Amino acid sequence: MTLTKADLVTRICDRDILTKPEAITAVETMIELIKKRLESGEDVLISSFGKFNVKDKRARRGRNPHTGEELILAPRRVVTFRPSGVLRKKINENAD
Repeated sequence: MTLTKADLVTRICDRDILTKPEAITAVETMIELIKKRLESGEDVLISSFGKFNVKDKRARRGRNPHTGEELILAPRRVVTFRPSGVLRKKINENAD
C-alpha cells in the first residue's frame, strides 16, 4: 500500500494535532522545503528516518531496448535515500 499526501493529512487530523486545513498546509510546506533543498543540491537529513542525497551522474553509453541502437545518455542528477539505523532496525523487526 502506498502512503499518499492525503493519507498523511488524514493521519495528522486523526490524532487531533492540527485541523485539516492546517495539516494540508503543514504537509505541503514540508514537501516544498524538501524539494527546494534537493533542487539546490543540498542533502536533507530527517533524524530517525533517513537522508536524501543528490548525486551527479556522468554521461554514459546506453542502448535503445527496442532498436538496439547505441546512444549517449546525458549527465543528470538523481535523488537517493539512505534510511537511518533506527528506521532499518524497525523495518527488520517487523520482517520477522
